[in-house]
Amino acid sequence: SYVQGTLDIPLLTKTMGQCLDETVERFPDRDALVFCRDGIRKTFAQFKEEVDQAAAGLLALGLKKGDRLGMWGPNKYEWVLMQFATAQAGIILVSVNPAYQALELEFVIRKVGCKALVFPTQFKRQKYYDILKQSCPELEKSSPGGIKSKRLPNLSVVITVDSKLPGTFHMDEVMQAGDSSHMKQLRAVQRTLSCDEPINIQFTSGTTGSPKGATLSHRNIVNNANLIGLRLGITEQVGLGGNTDYRVGLPAPLYHCLASVGGCMVMALHGSSCIFSSPSFEGKAALEAVSQEKCSFLHGTPTMFIDMLSQPDFDSYDLSTLRGGIIAGSPVPPEIMKMIITKMHMPEIVVAYGTTENSPVTFMGFPNDSIARKTETVGYIFPHTEAKIEDPATGKSVPLNTPGELQIRGYCVMLGYWDDPTKTSEVVTAERWYKTGDLASLDEHGYCKIIGRCKDMIIRGGENIYPAELEQFLHTHPKVEEVQVSG
Repeated sequence: SYVQGTLDIPLLTKTMGQCLDETVERFPDRDALVFCRDGIRKTFAQFKEEVDQAAAGLLALGLKKGDRLGMWGPNKYEWVLMQFATAQAGIILVSVNPAYQALELEFVIRKVGCKALVFPTQFKRQKYYDILKQSCPELEKSSPGGIKSKRLPNLSVVITVDSKLPGTFHMDEVMQAGDSSHMKQLRAVQRTLSCDEPINIQFTSGTTGSPKGATLSHRNIVNNANLIGLRLGITEQVGLGGNTDYRVGLPAPLYHCLASVGGCMVMALHGSSCIFSSPSFEGKAALEAVSQEKCSFLHGTPTMFIDMLSQPDFDSYDLSTLRGGIIAGSPVPPEIMKMIITKMHMPEIVVAYGTTENSPVTFMGFPNDSIARKTETVGYIFPHTEAKIEDPATGKSVPLNTPGELQIRGYCVMLGYWDDPTKTSEVVTAERWYKTGDLASLDEHGYCKIIGRCKDMIIRGGENIYPAELEQFLHTHPKVEEVQVSG
């Protein structure tokens, strides 16, 4: 079992910043970002101006190329602002799970040596400032930018996006900190950036032990986003189509690749508009955003779509502008897929499969695939990507349509886990194959089926039992809403 994607689409050698610059030239007045709950709306030109200001501000606070900045919190404008400001200045963005408590936060900040951390004071029950104080009691008595913490030795700058608290800079101060000399410095830094340098560290909880920091380069993220946009059909021919063509609803969290790469990076490359319905997922808000902002695409996980479909007032939302989107993150029950296509007007919906370590997407369907393919596979191999299936026990290649461990090779494989050569060598072989730990099979057409995790396989009486197969079967019963099979 081996398949290789086409090579006819050239790989890009641009940095994230260069991609945004080019798109701003093409569509200065188009919406880049809309945050419905906060009433924030930015055109590409406005966004680019604020990104440069923020990048100059970070340099003014003493951050340098290669430093790590942690972004911790729900879906807010500042998240995307920092995503691109850090990339402009060669600072590495660390995506921190907004649900982390003190111990997890301390672990990831120490692991990657964050110099700066950005967050809202609190969100729902998460009091971010108070959680940080548990690991960094020095915060309250520090001057902004001058934190010296025993347990977090690298951390010196803390930025709050809403109210100013002791020891922190307010985001407005960061925006005003850079002057013309910092802008000059920013331009000079940009001339030194290479697309092979790390730009984002995404922590994967994985299902095993402490979080690992998958380190991704511009090349990883830019090319993955380019190929996502092309497969979705968000290819812009200048002069065709109006401003409403490619408006993408994003209820998924930014600290995951689906929103940060599949949403924001696709925006920066293809000129689509990102519509964020709420800071954390709410089914009702997602439907509202689609109908009010006239979204044509909607990306989410199966659970999110199930939640939207089960809203009591579902029928009152006008979803007629929708045509497609990406569903990813876990297997999609066929019944749910059919409902999304018919009830949500999304005939072009595609399933995508990937892992954070692969930037993330490696298989994705085509908008016009058959229902059978959309429900039974996770799509077709991405360009410039190789996949093979091996028997986990013997390491030998297995025949087509036979389950084994899926391995991936290509531009999309991460640089490695940050500061963890041992864990990296456990999953990336000497020949640069990434072992996904997923049980899968490949067919003769280059489509992939995911059967489950290698570790979840249940062996009973010598027979291999795959939880996902049982779950799919139980889902066909009309009275079954959610299924979980474990052995």
